Amino acid sequence: MRRQPVESSVIRTVGHDEGNNILEVEFRNGRIYHYYRVPLTAYEALIQAPSAGNYFNTEIRKRYRGARVRPG
Repeated sequence: MRRQPVESSVIRTVGHDEGNNILEVEFRNGRIYHYYRVPLTAYEALIQAPSAGNYFNTEIRKRYRGARVRPG
């Protein structure tokens, strides 16, 4: 999955697998998480948000099931 950088003090890059609706988030501490059943519209809103970290915390973290796929 190709990720792109975002403006955030805690998130380094994000990517989206549209076929499987998986959001991949790489944090600045090196950890990578997958969030499942995340629609493309939520990914697009995340990368366009003035604060990706704030959007992630309010709209992604508690709304979608996630799993760490790489430790930091």
